[in-house]
Amino acid sequence: MSSGLKEEWDRKLKEYHQKNATVRKGEIVFAGSSLMEMFPIEKFMKELDNPYVIYNRGIGGYKTGDLLESLDICIFELEPSRIFINIGTNDLSDPDIPISQMIENYETILTQIKEKLPEAELYLMAYYPINYEAAAEEMKPCLKIRNNEKIALANREVQKLAERMDARYIDVNDNLKDGQGRLKAEYTIEGMHIKEEGYRAILDEVLKYAGEPAWH
Repeated sequence: MSSGLKEEWDRKLKEYHQKNATVRKGEIVFAGSSLMEMFPIEKFMKELDNPYVIYNRGIGGYKTGDLLESLDICIFELEPSRIFINIGTNDLSDPDIPISQMIENYETILTQIKEKLPEAELYLMAYYPINYEAAAEEMKPCLKIRNNEKIALANREVQKLAERMDARYIDVNDNLKDGQGRLKAEYTIEGMHIKEEGYRAILDEVLKYAGEPAWH
């Protein structure tokens, strides 16, 4: 990890810790890496007339091990009733991290959440697809590793994890995909990250889960 990235993470954690002092407890939290951090859910909530309060505590660059070390600030301090998690795609980009290790870390994350917040409902989000053909040249080496076949395999493992941990696996990706199952070119920044229009395309589906009755 570069010193610049570590400084950015520390800055963001400090900012989140300060914000957490004034949040409403018992609401909804988004946690994960950049694909969660870039979801402009707080902006969307201000635009809409709905009863949901959603706080985004995603941090770009995070792997499962990084979130595990930051659960206090990213989740526990907010005492949420529902937690939407999208973590692990950066693990998938690292050829030295097997999916089994990622899932082991993810399970530890969920175990600690359930111990600390036993009443919270957990939503494990399916990883979004990528689009290699629409990718910027500098992104293509990464997307050869983190390809849609690997993402599909990882999603199956996350679904199994959700079943084991009494969490809910949700896949909101239909509106993001083109006819070949790739991330729609018009929705991606560089083949992997998603533009605001892409997040708008899945917003209704996400809010359906945010507003559903308690399920466990």
